[in-house]
Amino acid sequence: MDKIFIHALKTEAIIGIFDWERQVRQTIVVDLEFSADVRKAALSDSIADTLNYKGVAKRVLAYIEGSEFHLIETLTERIAMLLLEEFGIGWVRVALSKPGAIRRSRDVGIVVERARADLDEWRALCAAAPARP
Repeated sequence: MDKIFIHALKTEAIIGIFDWERQVRQTIVVDLEFSADVRKAALSDSIADTLNYKGVAKRVLAYIEGSEFHLIETLTERIAMLLLEEFGIGWVRVALSKPGAIRRSRDVGIVVERARADLDEWRALCAAAPARP
């Protein structure tokens, strides 16, 4: 399996459980890795034959910047599912970190790996979950 990656995609969002965190935008750093078959693009040398990683990056940035989750776990999972759904990716790894979240630590974060097969279970869980205030 071929993989495309984007490292250290950096933006800001409202994220956190404390009152002060709900008032200020904090830095979020994301690493993405996703499956791709690059053979056709390698032969044709055409962007039409591959996944446009600039489009992926722009979509992820817009999603993060518009979000206001309490947990980085939620944001990370949602990014993974968004990529699987909107870009037809077969597998994705999302590593999200929140620099400075813990004193004396460079950052804190989470890594999730999801496959296309996880989408149906995700949709069922979302449908069964209580509405968020």
